[in-house]
Amino acid sequence: MSQRLNRRVRLLSGAAFGAAALVAVSSAQAQSAAATTQADEQPAEVGEIVVTGIRRAIEASISAKANNTSIVEVISAEDIGKLPDVSIAESLARLPGVTSQRLDGRSQAISIRGLGPDFTTALLNGRELVTTGDNRGVEFDQFPSELLGSVVVYKTPDAALIGQGLAGTVDLRTVRPLAYGRQAIAVNYRHEWNDIGALNSGTTDSGDRYTLSYIDQFMDGTLGVALGYAHMSSPYQSERFNSWGYPTYSDGNLLTGGVKPYVMSSELERDGYMGVLEWRPNDRIHSTIDAFYSEFKNTQVLRGIEFPLAWGGSAGDCTVNVPSALCRPAPSLRPGYTVEDGMIVAGTWDNIKGVVRNDLNKRDSNITALGWNTEFVANDDWTLGLDVNYSKVERNDIILETNAGTGRNINGALDTLGFELTDDGVTRFTSQLDYADSTLIRITSAQGWGSDVIPGGQVGYMNTPSIEDEIKAARLTANRTLHQSPFKSIDFGVNYSERSKSFVNDQYYIGVPGGGDLFVPSEYLLDPTDLGYLGISQVLSYDALGVVNSGLLDLVRNPNADVAAGNWEVTEKVSTAYVRANIDHDLFGLPLTGNVGMQFVYTDQSSTGFSARQVGPGVSETVAVSGGVEYLEILPSSNFILEVGDDVFARFAVARTLARPRMDDMRASRNYSYNTSLNQSTDVNRSPWSGGGGNPELKPYIADVVDVSFEKYFANRKGYVSLAAFYKHLETYVYNRNQIFDFTGYPIGLITPTNPEPALRQGLVGAPDNGEGGWIQGLEFAISAPFDIIHPALEGFGGLFSASQTDSEVQPDPTQAPTTMPGLSETVMNGTLYYERYGFQGRVSARYRSDYLGEVAGFGNGRTLRSVAAETVVDAQVGYEFQSGPLEGLSILAQVNNLTDEPFKTFENGDERRTIDYQSYGRTFAVGMNYRF
Repeated sequence: MSQRLNRRVRLLSGAAFGAAALVAVSSAQAQSAAATTQADEQPAEVGEIVVTGIRRAIEASISAKANNTSIVEVISAEDIGKLPDVSIAESLARLPGVTSQRLDGRSQAISIRGLGPDFTTALLNGRELVTTGDNRGVEFDQFPSELLGSVVVYKTPDAALIGQGLAGTVDLRTVRPLAYGRQAIAVNYRHEWNDIGALNSGTTDSGDRYTLSYIDQFMDGTLGVALGYAHMSSPYQSERFNSWGYPTYSDGNLLTGGVKPYVMSSELERDGYMGVLEWRPNDRIHSTIDAFYSEFKNTQVLRGIEFPLAWGGSAGDCTVNVPSALCRPAPSLRPGYTVEDGMIVAGTWDNIKGVVRNDLNKRDSNITALGWNTEFVANDDWTLGLDVNYSKVERNDIILETNAGTGRNINGALDTLGFELTDDGVTRFTSQLDYADSTLIRITSAQGWGSDVIPGGQVGYMNTPSIEDEIKAARLTANRTLHQSPFKSIDFGVNYSERSKSFVNDQYYIGVPGGGDLFVPSEYLLDPTDLGYLGISQVLSYDALGVVNSGLLDLVRNPNADVAAGNWEVTEKVSTAYVRANIDHDLFGLPLTGNVGMQFVYTDQSSTGFSARQVGPGVSETVAVSGGVEYLEILPSSNFILEVGDDVFARFAVARTLARPRMDDMRASRNYSYNTSLNQSTDVNRSPWSGGGGNPELKPYIADVVDVSFEKYFANRKGYVSLAAFYKHLETYVYNRNQIFDFTGYPIGLITPTNPEPALRQGLVGAPDNGEGGWIQGLEFAISAPFDIIHPALEGFGGLFSASQTDSEVQPDPTQAPTTMPGLSETVMNGTLYYERYGFQGRVSARYRSDYLGEVAGFGNGRTLRSVAAETVVDAQVGYEFQSGPLEGLSILAQVNNLTDEPFKTFENGDERRTIDYQSYGRTFAVGMNYRF
């Protein structure tokens, strides 16, 4: 076991408890306060205010923010089953210091204070959640916003917050029926559509969302029930351009290496169920059972064409470099092309062999989360608690690529392409061939890719990974009320959790039996797909999954070492003990609240998997491997809130926080190789052994954090203004480096005079490791105000605005330049203007984030980090609620998301001309109604 109780921990502990000692000293100088009877601040109690509209939701969020002992941001539902946005991530992205990354046009992954999803923990009713992704980052579109009562984002932790993140902690909260206090039945319906239209045959551009919610109390208000069901069928479209990259041409100018443009049509289907049973027979017993279940299906149809250009090679015997039965020459750029600022922006390519793509991405997943919480008031001083919870996710993907063209590898017609780069960095083409002609275009290996496994080349590829993630946890808590002390109470607790996540990596080459071509059978042909936005009129379209499932094509399991080494399982057993002292005191005549405490987190982590090496074409050798580590981290924390004036608060927080590494970084699996020509070397830098993979002994990111915030609440807490600053000192940061690994026991084949036992069993492997750290710092400003404080004539109008500026310098390897932090935009701004009065309501919101390093899907659907261009996304909503008469309780609304059709763009090498991805999503419109009985 490794225990890191270093000087910084001691300093933080001393600072936290030293501040508490100051409180105690001042207590001796001040008159003793009466014992407080106010209930302790508990995370699960935020968001119990009844809300019925935009203004009431804002007021509830402001009240929750002001009353929390941590620095938080809060979203409250406008009414039962009605959060202010179409998704949780959209709402989160409007909070100060929070932003989101759009994936396929939807806000899905969030960043808090410049740190990406890997540094943020998500909770459901205060309990850590499983995730459908490959790692820890939560994909928030799994959770229906209609089934949530509130969301709290903790920017500073306290000792009782289990599962806290280094960047922040997002707690999704369902309604509590006894706290709600009255019967409510609500029905919501929305119809939505995209203005681009259905871009692919066999898809739709419209969908529906509907929700049913029920809350009631029985047995004289001692038993409460809340039930909810939410269905969503949401289409989304995109026109996509993708570039392979930009090599340097022989004249020294940059040009496009190849392109892979698509149009995508997708449909997201989700059914979510929520249930809460709450029992409080008397003032001493309070028990709650809650359950959540979500089925999630996401189907993406992608059709387009891939053009190898500067990076396109030749095939066959091209001694005479002209098209023939023996040679497919490499693409050739004609003289006379146009150059602007060192980049070739227009010209003509000869000898182009296009690959028509009909692809499909399909994801089926389900999440189950169950929890039981009971509190027992033993006497006036002691309250005991028990919480048991379980959550599990199962996910299965199909990532299907199919290729078509004019003929196999050398065979088939070549094209001549004119091209021109637009101001957005998108290449438009003019072609000579008809790529929609089913007598010309057939399923084939136009480039001969994958010929090491499929003779003549593959006609497609299918990746079917699956994920299973499971958490089991139990928690015991105790609260001791104190008398005549600066501390009103002390909390004690212990939490034990087991988490196991596995990744199964199944991949298949697709071939035509006998190595020929397959003309698409008529029953699978669809209307051609229009690529007019690229200048290509149409391409051949067909039901790709139908063709694969028909048996007309062969599926050959990928036997290569990298696939075998892609399987892994990671297990974590975490024991957490904590103590937290809650402050309620007058400090020199000023009210002081907050807490000071410490967590003791003991972790036992392990991983199993496979090490694999390639011993020949299509032949690999595997070794079962395992590894792990145990360690203890001590995490002190403190939060102080001093009311320096009437509804004016100064907050100060200091804490030590951690973020566990990515789970794929913790895998034991790795690729390795053995070079027999170096088997007698005794120099580890020239060892016959080498490899790369995960590190099951990887330890967490650690940061020491200081936060300061000043908040002024006004207009009876209907508005506020705040200014906050934070500094995070990263003690360690995970990065990839070469490290010595012991290959003892790994096979090398039969020992012979020509293949003797190697002189070394050690070698260098590239793997994640804990390196040096750095710092992240930032400023946040936020204001929320009803405009009637300016003039009574503006009653009903209001606005919210926030801006944050974040900077970082993280240098895990002292010999290299500082690394760019994924997810960090230096500037983030959000603004909302709203009106709500006489039943009418309207809202316009905009959010901006500057350039950042984002995580996107790369080759083989693997994780790739790319520079993402700045963006501004605008949404709007109008509605009317009938407040009297036979339609009382009915409200109608209309919404538009991405009002300005803001694209998503990535680029390389800091040069926005070198566009890698350019995706246009169009606008999504929705109309609907809500009825509350």
